Amino acid sequence: MTPRITFIAAACLLAGSAAFAQMPPPPPGGPLPPQRPGATAPLPHAVPTAGTVASGRVQQWLLNPNGEADGLLLADGTQVAFPPHLSAAVMQVLRPGDTVQVSGWRAPGVPVVRMQSLAANGRSVTDEPPVPGMAPPPREPGALVALSAGGRIDRLLYTDRGDVHGVLLADRTTVRFPPHIGAMYGAQLQPGAQFHARGWGTRGAQGTALEATSMGPTADTVREVFGGPGLVPAHRGPGGPRGARGAGPAPSAPLMAPPAPMPAS
Repeated sequence: MTPRITFIAAACLLAGSAAFAQMPPPPPGGPLPPQRPGATAPLPHAVPTAGTVASGRVQQWLLNPNGEADGLLLADGTQVAFPPHLSAAVMQVLRPGDTVQVSGWRAPGVPVVRMQSLAANGRSVTDEPPVPGMAPPPREPGALVALSAGGRIDRLLYTDRGDVHGVLLADRTTVRFPPHIGAMYGAQLQPGAQFHARGWGTRGAQGTALEATSMGPTADTVREVFGGPGLVPAHRGPGGPRGARGAGPAPSAPLMAPPAPMPAS
């Protein structure tokens, strides 16, 4: 019986080795699996890091057009992104001028940390997934009003994937637009350049933020990028949700002509 048992064991080991050899290796630099059920997985190209990935003095809130904080700007230029439903909780923990420690994920070469948790003044906030069946009710956005802003671009605002989706002006006004606009006109959207925008947003004690419907270098040269408040992405303007009755016409010509292609050599 002993030789037969030995033969069967060897066969099983060979089969297991063959199956293991057929399994593709994990992609280099790929994300780690979530550490707890329901945890938010990092971006496909992000590098998850345990512990603090950013720390420093909070320079100002980064606001969305509804007037909610969905990010922080640190004194060293790092942008910290978090969901807008955490706006009230984060504002209770810290304010501009405070020092904060942030844990989360950061993509290589991108000055943005996607927050998993932050701590300041002996208190902390963690982005926890909702308990099944206990999702928070939809948030009503703030009342959007027609706004305009202009001046020198102080810095570009990025998504946590590295796409430009807004600018911060020298007067600390936040102007947002979709990433494809930032990609199309990146050569013109540079720190130090003059910029003017019209759109819909909010103005309050924490600052001014708007979603641009028209943009250009000056007030006299703005070009329409969205037809009206009904087309403001991810927000419900006075005309209702995107595509609802009362929305403006389809987007027209972009704010500036794209750079001319290089002549063929």
